[in-house]
Amino acid sequence: MHRYPFPDDLIAAQREWHATYRALAAPRPRHATELRRRLLLLSVRIEWHPWWSSPVGWSPAARVELRRLTAGDRSAGTEAA
Repeated sequence: MHRYPFPDDLIAAQREWHATYRALAAPRPRHATELRRRLLLLSVRIEWHPWWSSPVGWSPAARVELRRLTAGDRSAGTEAA
């Protein structure tokens, strides 16, 4: 499996995206509007991160790898604060 040198801020944003998505997917989430806005902001931050313009980040496989790398804590039940 190929390893990509993801910047720390991109990894953190993707992890926060997953945590926010899980919070929004819960039954009757509190502050749903705020969660939706946060999810949208994080989506834009991730999509337009400058790393994707680099030669290494150009590959679509890099996006898949970032999601795989950061979604690993799904079953652990840990939520980002």
